[in-house]
Amino acid sequence: MSVLLSPELTVCGIEELPDQRVRNVTHVLSLLDPEYPELDVFHSYAEHHRTTLRFHDIIATAPGRVMPRPEHVEAILKFGSEFQARQDAEAPSHLLVHCHMGVSRSTAAMLSLMAQSNPKESGESLFARLIAIRPQAWPNSQMIGFADEQLGRNGDLKAALARHYGRQIKGRPDFVEWMTRLGRQAELDMAIPA
Repeated sequence: MSVLLSPELTVCGIEELPDQRVRNVTHVLSLLDPEYPELDVFHSYAEHHRTTLRFHDIIATAPGRVMPRPEHVEAILKFGSEFQARQDAEAPSHLLVHCHMGVSRSTAAMLSLMAQSNPKESGESLFARLIAIRPQAWPNSQMIGFADEQLGRNGDLKAALARHYGRQIKGRPDFVEWMTRLGRQAELDMAIPA
């Protein structure tokens, strides 16, 4: 009996995508702004499964902007279910999730996928693993809230997110100015000081 290998997990931004093409990526989840052009870089990748979702990285409604909605997270989790169903013990898989900078939407999506495939793992442990994958992670709070609800986590992911924000602010004080400039004060307010 063969043992299913754990997939390799990568989060990155658009500028990093060319560097990933030599890493045997088998599955890609692209999270892009609605108006952003299609990416040509994936033509240079080996054969892979790719899903693209389009919405803005915001946490409050704004004119002309598409908020993350529950159906976006449903689509992410559907992608995750399909990814898990395609796992092959003989052929290791590599999941790449990207957004524009690899900081917010993509890290929220990766955390959601990790929580989906590890339903008994605590939010704290999931965030520790996320930081190992992408140290600058600042997951979109709207997306994490939808994932928490859809995965039946009863607030575990949201509470772990607040602690994660606190640790990020302590370790990366520049996040305060950056998130303030981006209109993400509500996330700064959520942070539980580390």
